[in-house]
Amino acid sequence: MAGGGFGNEGGNLKRAHLYEYKITNYFIFACLVAATGGSLFGYDLGVSGGVTSMDDFLKEFFPKIYRRKQAHLHETDYCKYDNQLLTLFTSSLYFAGLVSTFGASYVTRNKGRRASILVGAVSFFLGGAINAGAVNITMLIIGRILLGAGIGFGNQAVPLYLSEMAPAKHRGAVNQLFQFTTCMGILIANLINYKTDKIHKWGWRLSLGLATVPATLMFVGGLALPETPNSLVEQGRLEEAKRVLVKVRGTPNVDAEFADLIEASEAARAIKHPFRNLLQRKNRPQLVLGALGIPAFQQLTGMNSILFYAPILFQTLGFGSGASLISSVLTSGMLVLATLVSMALVDRFGRRAFFLEAGFEMFCYMIAVAITLAFKFGEGETLPKAIGWFLVVIICLFVFAYGRSWGPLGWLVPSELFPLETRSAGQSMVVCVNLLFTALIAQCFLVSLCHLKYGIFLLFAGLIFIMSSFIFFLLPETKRVPIEEVYLLWKDHWFWKKYVEDDDEKDIKKPTM
Repeated sequence: MAGGGFGNEGGNLKRAHLYEYKITNYFIFACLVAATGGSLFGYDLGVSGGVTSMDDFLKEFFPKIYRRKQAHLHETDYCKYDNQLLTLFTSSLYFAGLVSTFGASYVTRNKGRRASILVGAVSFFLGGAINAGAVNITMLIIGRILLGAGIGFGNQAVPLYLSEMAPAKHRGAVNQLFQFTTCMGILIANLINYKTDKIHKWGWRLSLGLATVPATLMFVGGLALPETPNSLVEQGRLEEAKRVLVKVRGTPNVDAEFADLIEASEAARAIKHPFRNLLQRKNRPQLVLGALGIPAFQQLTGMNSILFYAPILFQTLGFGSGASLISSVLTSGMLVLATLVSMALVDRFGRRAFFLEAGFEMFCYMIAVAITLAFKFGEGETLPKAIGWFLVVIICLFVFAYGRSWGPLGWLVPSELFPLETRSAGQSMVVCVNLLFTALIAQCFLVSLCHLKYGIFLLFAGLIFIMSSFIFFLLPETKRVPIEEVYLLWKDHWFWKKYVEDDDEKDIKKPTM
């Protein structure tokens, strides 16, 4: 196949066939507790969009937007939310997250994945508390920065934790617990927003303040979490690492897997500057695919635009004050359902199949939205109900496709690709790039929608075609390959093998950059 790679029992894998495991209660507990880190990210994604549309919040902090919104209350005027200060309220979190992830890399590598999870929980708690008590925009931004730092630490550590704790056969499903709790956080936040919107004057404070609840759960649960065997070996705590590995795998026969961890750790310990090492030629596949390409493309799918656009469509259908709830519950509910489908099937059908099949669907849906709006784009007028319902169906199908592919796999696949010596640095790059593009989309989408109108959906369709081609040609299949042996895939890949030649081969053949 064009993507290269090999099957589940690829001939180059060293000890994978000797690994043994059972699914234990200890393993389930550790993964469920760690996965609550996704609920922080999800809750903020859901709550911030709802709060910025609440009249009481706009009256207090953005009165000009409130007046503009009232002037176009019954019209599909797509420029009424075009305000850079309002979008800065949303995007400041993501800018803070991308900066904090570099500090998270140091903590994750030297103090462990568990330590980053705890730091993230504390920072997110403080941010939620400050936002709930905000009396001016400065306090809002400070709170958002602390929330962003919490997300930076959590998103850096949780996917790594889940991938390292999971046996290779089930790593896809286990890692996607992060995406599942993220989607559940979005859904819960949307339901809370619907209720608090009816509590006038201070309901928005309750929405923002309830962010402290998942942060508290994550911190308390994190205190009871074991560190991953990979991290313990990386820190030189070998006896403890083997005890945890035995307990997590439910069998004393862990010598083969433990030996792979030791070898990976020895390579990691020789690396003094992991970020610099990530730039080396031999790590080019991980840099291009895991650190840059996949996290950037995850945000360039247009998913954020669809989530924003859905409430406006429902308003045109005459649902009145319940429009935001209906649209948000539909889209976030579809995300939850899609994640469950992906969790159940991704370790059976593989990562590439989900990326490519869903990419084709998403491309078609974006074209359909653009063509429809090219004929009936609201500028002071409402869409006909038949067209509105058609677009609602298309939006739900798009969300379902994203939710089983680029949504969860955007976190799963990068967490699988990096060897132990660059894993923390690589995951920092993943989070940084992801949050950078999230912030750029959040900051630029409203003004782009105002000026490009339906053309923005054609732009996203083109990006989806490019990213699907990127996956088709460059990503090998990683399903059921042990995480410490994924690096062997590059040696059999049609394109990447020239970058990962052994040292002996490099002495004979000096490749040019």
